[in-house]
Amino acid sequence: MTETSSDTITPNSMPALQVSESAANRISVLLKTEAQPGSMLRLSVLGGGCSGFQYSFSFDDTQTEEDRIFEKNGIKVVVDDMSLEMLNGAELDYVEDLIGASFQIRNPNAASSCGCGNSFAV
Repeated sequence: MTETSSDTITPNSMPALQVSESAANRISVLLKTEAQPGSMLRLSVLGGGCSGFQYSFSFDDTQTEEDRIFEKNGIKVVVDDMSLEMLNGAELDYVEDLIGASFQIRNPNAASSCGCGNSFAV
């Protein structure tokens, strides 16, 4: 079953994944320039990376029964149920600083993460 979280969040109905304003804005730009119309950003967790698990980002125009959709400002982020177990309560953010710009995931389920922030351990 696919569920959709809305832009309006009350304290008692926090979505399993939050998408920051900055991330939504950057995803919107990327969707317009690099993806097919109707695409969503797919966020998943894969085995591997230097800490055991790694985050994966891709564009996808399909969803399955195991996917949940999270919306912010009209953009959609799709996460499969297996990945969502490791992302529950996390926030997807986009950060620009002196070193560069990147998507970052603040994941309360990660016991540790590598220096690049793309892999983590539970």
